[in-house]
Amino acid sequence: MQLSLLQWGLALFSGSLVGFSLGLAGGGGSILAVPLLVYLVGVADPHVAIGTSAVAVAANALGNVVAHARSGHVMWPCALIFAGVGSVGAALGSTLGKMVDGRRLLVLFALLMIVIALLMLRKRRDPTQAFTGLAQGDLPKLIGVALATGTLSGFFGIGGGFLIVPGLMLATQMPIINAVGSSLVSVTAFGATTAANYAASGLVDWALALVFIIGGLGGGVAGAHVAELLALRGQTLNIVFAGLVIAVAIYMLVRNLFAA
Repeated sequence: MQLSLLQWGLALFSGSLVGFSLGLAGGGGSILAVPLLVYLVGVADPHVAIGTSAVAVAANALGNVVAHARSGHVMWPCALIFAGVGSVGAALGSTLGKMVDGRRLLVLFALLMIVIALLMLRKRRDPTQAFTGLAQGDLPKLIGVALATGTLSGFFGIGGGFLIVPGLMLATQMPIINAVGSSLVSVTAFGATTAANYAASGLVDWALALVFIIGGLGGGVAGAHVAELLALRGQTLNIVFAGLVIAVAIYMLVRNLFAA
């Protein structure tokens, strides 16, 4: 795909926003990446935007896993179970997603964004409360939530962080800081699974993905730094980011439902 110098610059900027979101909250990568690629950078094919964003988000999430693991935020048993089971759902969901009309997929994507934004506004448990591990009966819930989340992630081509974080908290009652760190393992796995599926159909722009990844590296460092400074004020950040997600979703709905 031929892009102008301005478009490459916008891609680099967009990648930095995606990396910042992942570093800050463990999610939001493709929630922002797909609309940015389609409406700001100018990628004409929504499926190419989804496939390309999946590559970039997976790579940036992997970098952020390292930072959170060093801080002891990743609960590895839960994270690995969720990632493994969810990847199966991501493979199924991404196969189904490629069969759906691109404009219809963006409309469904926008509706999901609104639901996710509303979930972000829900009051979360005390982030200072320690997590002691899976309780009896939590494993079936964890597997079920992981399968459903992975399928939605693959269908919409998103890393799924803003689905995974509340999913982990729902299934295991872990505090937000552990859910954010653990979610990045699944974001990496889901994104890689979706990316491989789209790449097999030639729906990834590798040069554009590389620019997104480069931008995301810097953004991820900045996001992780801000997350450390504002770790106990996450609800304020959730409100701001939820507002942004809803605004982008409304724009996508208007663009796709009322465009001639």
